[in-house]
Order: sequence, then structure tokens, then C-alpha cells
Amino acid sequence: MKMLSTLLVACGLMTASFAYAAVDADAAQALLKKSDCMKCHAVDKKKDGPAYKEVAKKYKGKADAEDKLIKHVTLSPMIEIDGKKEEHKAIKSKDAAEIKNAVQWILAL
Repeated sequence: MKMLSTLLVACGLMTASFAYAAVDADAAQALLKKSDCMKCHAVDKKKDGPAYKEVAKKYKGKADAEDKLIKHVTLSPMIEIDGKKEEHKAIKSKDAAEIKNAVQWILAL
């Protein structure tokens, strides 16, 4: 029984790592550029918005990270930049798989 439990946990971990391994980095970056996300964000340095590596660090290990980021990039929440509030622009896609790929790419950094 103990061996079966260990095997199930190992399979689950392998499946989770394959989910991030399947990310299409080129497609994710192309969508983020097309959506003007790179205007305010960069991979490893802060601009008006946080660096994507900082976002990944913030959400590391959180089960709801993917859902939270998907909502953030699709629902246009209010954000604060230089002391003034403005609406965060939504990602320019309605394709759930394309959006999920971009969010998984960010979280994998």
C-alpha cells in the first residue's frame, strides 16, 4: 500500500511538471507582445508593472496562482501606477488555451 501511494504521488508530480514543460514560450511571448503587456512588464526587470520573474516568485507554490493570473489578465482590474489608479488592459485573446499558455509561461519563469 505504501508503495502504491508513493507511486501515485510520483506520477502526480511528473504530470504537474509536464504541464509546465508543454508551455509554448514563443507563442506566450508573442501574445504578450501583441497585447502590449511588454510595454509595462519585462521578464526580469521592473517597469511600470512588476517583472514576470517577480510575479512567478510571488505565486510560487500557490494552488490558485494560474486562476488568479488568468482573471487578472482577462478581467481588467484597477491597478495603481505612480500613485494613480487605472484599468489594467486585458490580454488580446479570447482563446482560453492561448491565455493559459501565456500565464503558465509566466509562472514557469
